This record gives sequence, structure tokens and C-alpha cells, in this order.
Amino acid sequence: MRLEAPIQRSSVDALWVCILALCLLPWTEGAVKYKTGDKVTLYVNKVGPYHNPQETYHYYTLPVCRPKEVRHKALSLGEVLDGDRMAESLYDIRFRKNVDKQTLCQLTLSETEVEKLREAIEELYYFEFVLDDIPMWGFVGYMEESGFLPHSHKVGLWTHLDFNIEFNGNSVIFANVSVKDVKPVPLEESGGVEPGTGDGGIKVTHSYSVRWFESPLTHERRAERLRDYSFFPKTLEIHWLSIINSLVLVILLLGFVIIILMRVLKNDFARYNVEEDGGCDDLDQGDNGWKIIHTDVFRFPPYKSLLCAILGVGAQFLTLATGIIVMALLGMFNVHRHGAINSAAIVLYALTSCVSGYCSCRFYTQIHGQHWVWNIILTSTLFSGPLFLTWSVVNSVHWYSGSTQALPVSTVLLLLAVWALVGFPLTVIGGIVGKNKAGSFQAPCPHGSAHGHRGFLPFSAISVELYYIFATVWGREHYTLYGILLCVFAILLSVGACISVALTYFLLSGEDYRWWWRSILSTGSTGIFIFIYSVFYYYNRSSMSGLVQSAEFFGYSMLTAFVFSLMLGTVSFTSSLAFIRYIYRSLKMD
Repeated sequence: MRLEAPIQRSSVDALWVCILALCLLPWTEGAVKYKTGDKVTLYVNKVGPYHNPQETYHYYTLPVCRPKEVRHKALSLGEVLDGDRMAESLYDIRFRKNVDKQTLCQLTLSETEVEKLREAIEELYYFEFVLDDIPMWGFVGYMEESGFLPHSHKVGLWTHLDFNIEFNGNSVIFANVSVKDVKPVPLEESGGVEPGTGDGGIKVTHSYSVRWFESPLTHERRAERLRDYSFFPKTLEIHWLSIINSLVLVILLLGFVIIILMRVLKNDFARYNVEEDGGCDDLDQGDNGWKIIHTDVFRFPPYKSLLCAILGVGAQFLTLATGIIVMALLGMFNVHRHGAINSAAIVLYALTSCVSGYCSCRFYTQIHGQHWVWNIILTSTLFSGPLFLTWSVVNSVHWYSGSTQALPVSTVLLLLAVWALVGFPLTVIGGIVGKNKAGSFQAPCPHGSAHGHRGFLPFSAISVELYYIFATVWGREHYTLYGILLCVFAILLSVGACISVALTYFLLSGEDYRWWWRSILSTGSTGIFIFIYSVFYYYNRSSMSGLVQSAEFFGYSMLTAFVFSLMLGTVSFTSSLAFIRYIYRSLKMD
């Protein structure tokens, strides 16, 4: 069975067309118009354990009714990345035509196939169908455990499905599938089913019914209907208490930085500016604290290229995260468009590569870095390298297990082409522009050439919201509270900046001028707490299990923590640098 992404080109020009198409895809959805009696294609998609969202397999891997020739739907890049593998089904659904009970097919299941179905039902396998971009979910079968002595273990297969479809005018609004008022076919060891051909198999007859209902909602508002209904339990709600708690934390921190630090600085300025004619050298006589090390504060740190690469990639992800949230607030991600955010994230990552190259190489040149070419290469691989290694391990596990999360070769080549022909060149272009526009490093005092973790406070500002984000990413919720997410994101950056400024001041007051790397680690270490929380979430807040789900969860959780470290480290360093420049410029050093 060959599965391919619909986008595959060889030339550079064609690739740019693909990128443009990917940009427009998430929000260019048009209503499909039907006439009475027109065929409405139902696609079967995937199955998998209920508690392992990322462990999914193609629906036709189960012994179910399938056409002689399986024809797959052309998928977007985001859908492929989301594990979708849609294929046409045997269900004959006609627009506004009710069907009482139609036989789909008759199957004779061997003992091996019966055992495969039994294992799937015992692992709570669910299926996903798609009709007019509307997902429908249901369980493959039914399982009942009762009693202790005697113990009862019943396993049944749902062989009849009821499709309930809502329409408005000539378009489909909503659809779901149910099995109420239907008895499952038992699959116990003892039988209870019609004998097959004598080889120990059983015969089953699959059937379906279709009911059409008129809806008052228009096609433009049909997303509301899908948000109101969920096959999976809803856990997301507006959580104002956590937002208020985070806002109070930000106000307290801002008050600490603005009132306490400025009061201390005011006293310091008054003490060290007694003599109006005192120059920068006068501070060396009998002084202590951050004034005595003014000539060392801007001494360039070791590993300049790595530091600048971190700042560049961090700035890129800050731009990317802000862009995704703003696009979501503008309604560009329709819940009916599978994988829209995945497509947008990949496109934005490639297009914002120029930001990382520009910020990294510009600052690297300012602090007298000599090997700017290697700096650009380091910047372009700082995240893409760990991402490729993590993906290689996770994708190998998915490929070994036969999961649909394993990417087809064509999709892998497309992603590599996007990075090699778009992302990397833009990083180089941004680096060259940054190098040429670098200028000189603005330091109030002379400079030369020449760690503690405080990430818990920024983590505490997002800890509650982090649960809802995890429930979305590692669950099946449709996250819609993007306004709150933007507030929490702003709170996180504000707390990180305040913590960095405070810790940098205390560091300099202790006559320690090595603030460069420590300012990055001060709030960049928040990523460590995020990963620790992800471990806690996996074992205490979810029911996920198994090698496939564990590899996906922990692999990409480490990458998520790394991304947060890069973003917060960039905010932390920038805030500390601005603060240091301010306090030294405030001294009378003429």
C-alpha cells in the first residue's frame, strides 16, 4: 500500500509554489455543495488505543469490510504529519437519502483475525471516519468485566453503525456515528457465533443505517457544532483563577524590580556620583559592588558562537510562537481542517529562519566574532539537528510497529527539501544581512575579550495552562482559548525578564561579572521544569502506555523543553543586557 503526501516537486520554483500552497491551505476552505441523491464520500482513517492518542494504525489493518482496490485521499502535509491516512470506504451515503439497514459486506473471519479483533477491543481501540472534513469516532467493539467468582469477561464486535448527519440547504453541517439499540456480536472463546467454514472461523455481517436531519446552522458556523460535541471527554474550560494567579505573580515581580531595584540603584547613584567631575576611573577607588567591575561587565564571554546561536534560534521561535497565536486568534485554523497548525508551523519555521540568522550573526559580529560562517551553520543546526535525531528514533519506532505516525518517504524528502532549499538559505541570507548591519557593540564602559537555575518562577506562571496544552497536544481536545494562551505567553515572557534582571543585579552586586551565560540559564532553565512536569503528566495525569506512545511523548517533550529554554534564554539575556546598559549609562562617567 503506497501512501504519499500530495505535494512532491523536484525544482526550486515548484517547491516555492508548494510552500505558498501550504501557507494558504489552513484557511482556504470552501463549502462543498450537494444535490439530493449526490454521493457523499465517507473516508475511513485510522484506529488506535483510546488512551494512546499518537499510537494509530490504518483502519484497514483490521479485518473489516474493504474495497477490492483501496484508493487513498490526497492529503495535506499537516494531515500526513498528524497520522491521517484516509481511504475510500464501501459505505454508500447519498445526500438527504435515509437508509434503514443496508448490508455492507459479509466476512468469514479466521481464528487469527478473531484474535486480532479481540485484542483490539480489549485495548479499547477506537476508529475515526471522515465525512466532508467532519471527523467521526466510535469504538471498534464492546468489553465487559464483571464478577470475581465466577469471573465474567465479555468481548463483542460492533457490526452495525448508525450514521446521523445534519444538513443545511445543500451542505453538510455535522455527522456522528452511534451504536445504540444495537447488540454486539460476541467474540468469546466459546463462540456464540455462527460457525464458519470448518477452520474455526466465524461469519459476521456488517451493516449500516443513515439518518438525515435538518440543522439551523449555516455552513460558516458548522465549526460551532463540532466544538459542542465530543466523542472524547471534555476537560478544557476557561480557567480564570489560574490567569489571575499568574497576573498577581507578574505584578509582584514587576513591583519588586521597579520599586526595590530602582530604589537601590537610586541610593547607589547618589553615593557614586557625589563628585560631579568623577570619571569612570574614579570608581575603582574604595568602591565595592557592581561599580568596581564596570570594566569587566562587558568582557566578552567564552563560546561566543554558541551563545549567539541560542539567541538567534530563540528569537526565531519567539517570532514563530507569536505568529501561530495571532493566526489562531484571527480564526485561520478551522477545526475541520486536519493538521492546519502543523502545516502553518512548518511554513513559519522555514520562513522565520532569516530571523535566527540575522539576530545570531549580527550579535556575533558585534562582539568581535571572527568565524561568522561557522556561526551561521551552528545557528541553522542548533534546533534542526536535535529535531532530526529525535524524529529518527521516534519514526523508527512507529515504522517498526506499523503506525500511521511513521512518515512516508515522500513526506520526509519534502521536509528535507523545505529545510535545505528554504530554511537554510534564508538563515544564510539573514546572517549576511546581520553581519553587514552589525555596527559596533554599544558598551558604556570599556570591554575586553576574555551558573544557578532560577526557572521555577516562570514555570509556576504557566503550570496550570501547561496542563491544558498537554491535554491538547497529547490528547484529542481542540484548543480554542487562544486569547488566554496569548495572555499566559505574555505573562511567561514578563516573568522571565523580571527574574533575569533581578538575578543579574544581585550577581553584579556580588562583584561577579560573568553574567552572560548565567542570564541565559536563569530563566532558560524553565525548560528543565517543563520536562519534569511532562514526566509527571505522563505517569499521573494520563493513561498513556506502551513503547510507541512513550517514544513519541518523551522524545518530543524533550524538544519542547529545549524550545522553551531557547525562547526564555533569549528574553532573559536581552532583558539583562538592556538593564546593564541602563545602569552604567546612568552613572556620570564623562
